[in-house]
Amino acid sequence: MGLSATFFVEGLNTELYPQALQGIAAAGHEVGYHAWRHEEWHKLSYADEVRILERGLHAMSKLAIRPYGFRPPRGALTASSVKLLKNLGFTYCSPAGSSSGISEGLVILPFEWPHVDAYAYLAHFGSMREKFGNSHTPLSPAHFHANLRSALGKVVQNQSYLSLLFHPFVEEKEEYFEVMYSTLEELRTLVYDGTVWCAPCREVAHWILSHPIDFDMTPSFDVL
Repeated sequence: MGLSATFFVEGLNTELYPQALQGIAAAGHEVGYHAWRHEEWHKLSYADEVRILERGLHAMSKLAIRPYGFRPPRGALTASSVKLLKNLGFTYCSPAGSSSGISEGLVILPFEWPHVDAYAYLAHFGSMREKFGNSHTPLSPAHFHANLRSALGKVVQNQSYLSLLFHPFVEEKEEYFEVMYSTLEELRTLVYDGTVWCAPCREVAHWILSHPIDFDMTPSFDVL
C-alpha cells in the first residue's frame, strides 16, 4: 500500500513470533512496545512497570529491535510512567488522550478511543461507547467507517494530528478488514496528493522534538 506504520507488539511475541517482528522491521515499519502480555498498565506497581519495560527491551534487543515508543494496554499510564519511560530511553508514549505535545521530555502521541476498531466492534466496550455518545451495542462497519472518514476530514481541515488504531485479531472478519483497507486507501490518496503527512510514530515524535515551539507543551492524556 506504500504507507509506513507503527506496530505496537507485546514482548511475548519475541518468543512466539520472532521472525514476524523482524519482518515488520525489515519492511520499513516501526516496532513499538505494548507491555509483555497486555498487562493492565495503570494498575501496576512501580517495580512491575520497571520489570516489564526492561524485560521487553532486553527481549527485543536480541532481535536487533530497539523500541522507542510505548503504548500502554487499556490506554492509561501511572503517575510514574512518563519519567520512567524517558529514563529508559523511550522517545515517545501513545496513551489514550486528546492532544499531543511534550511531557517531561517525552513526546506524547495519544490515540482517541472512537478511532479504534476494538472500541467500535467489541461488546465489552459498550460502556465506553456510551461515554463518547455512541450506542452501547457494537457499531456497524458502515458507522465506524463513517467515523474514520470524518476524522480524516477534520485532520485536513484543522491540520492536526490523528492516530488510527487497528488490531489484527479484530480485522480477521472480512467486513472489518474492508473498513480498515478502505480507510487506508483514503489515507494513501491524501498522502500522495500532499494533503497530509503519514509516518511511523517515531518519525512524528522526532519532528515534534525538533519543533517544540510549534506544539502544545501540555498534552492531554490519561493517567490513573
